[in-house]
Amino acid sequence: MSCVAAFGEVMLRLCPPGKKRFAQSFPGSIEATFGGGEANVCASIAMLGGCSRYLTALPDNPVARAFAAQLRGMGCDVSKIHFDKLGRMGVYYAEHGSNMRGSNVVYDRDGSTISLLPPEAYDFAAMLDGVTHLHVTGITPALSSNAYLSTLAAVKFASENGITVSVDLNYRKKLWNWEAGTAKNILAGRCMAEIVRFADIIIGNEEDAADVFGIHAANTAIDAGILNIAGYKEVAAALSQRFPKAKFVAVTLRESISADHNNWGGMLYDCTARTADFAPLNADGDYAPYQIKDIVDRFGGGDSFCAGLIYALNSEKYSAPADAIRFAVASSALKHTISGDYNYTTASEVETLMKGSASGRVQR
Repeated sequence: MSCVAAFGEVMLRLCPPGKKRFAQSFPGSIEATFGGGEANVCASIAMLGGCSRYLTALPDNPVARAFAAQLRGMGCDVSKIHFDKLGRMGVYYAEHGSNMRGSNVVYDRDGSTISLLPPEAYDFAAMLDGVTHLHVTGITPALSSNAYLSTLAAVKFASENGITVSVDLNYRKKLWNWEAGTAKNILAGRCMAEIVRFADIIIGNEEDAADVFGIHAANTAIDAGILNIAGYKEVAAALSQRFPKAKFVAVTLRESISADHNNWGGMLYDCTARTADFAPLNADGDYAPYQIKDIVDRFGGGDSFCAGLIYALNSEKYSAPADAIRFAVASSALKHTISGDYNYTTASEVETLMKGSASGRVQR
């Protein structure tokens, strides 16, 4: 299988146990793990049995080294991480929602190493040596001008050297604060347009295309959990027209019934054939999303979709678009049952769900 690399920021994740609120948990016990969109993709691909390499910049201290050791233990190559004396590891606080109360995230990322270093700090030729696929997101460019320019430099180098590039739009409205006087969505749209023009695969959720590029699905009300599923084919077609290098556009389709109950599916649009495949499908071949009830942890759900899609498209068994989207959606549905940012799901578990076994019976 090809080697997939991802470039971006990883953070220390601090989370109240269970579904406690921040106010209930400080002072007191808190769960400390690691997480970040690009790291989550690498971890998931490694768990699926693929080859992955994580690229980032971190402070050279025991906490950052502990992260690298954990990811290495999962089978991910961390040998090209840039450790520096400058900056710190970012932190994010994650509070799980319940029923009608949504989850909440508080960022503490200012001054992180990756936000401070310019593109010249990285040797992308060495970092991407032997890599066939590079994945980035819209989260890291949202941190600072330097983080944006470094991400842009990475995808430009990859594209110019025949490396497949995938970009998850991943708009974060709490970020994009680094250009005074410019609205967040305007800054995001301008910067992401420069990055996405190098993309072979564009990925987003049901909101990203609208938030970043102003491309909306008709008859959709995100806040009410109402999606016009067929409308996302037109969204993908519009993205394909704007960014002609793209071969595929993938969209996750989340209908939020409550914080504990989501309907989950996805679409993969073939930009050349101008056809779309949806997953999952029922026995009649119609779109029928997974009904995920009693969600354990939805953080990292989109990242696990990216990982599943990239893994499938780079495999022999699931590279056909219809198979790739089925694999990606099943993989990410299983992530909702796992605490933490990482998707500790194997390829065989994904295949079992794809075959229709969703009873959760004990495996003896």
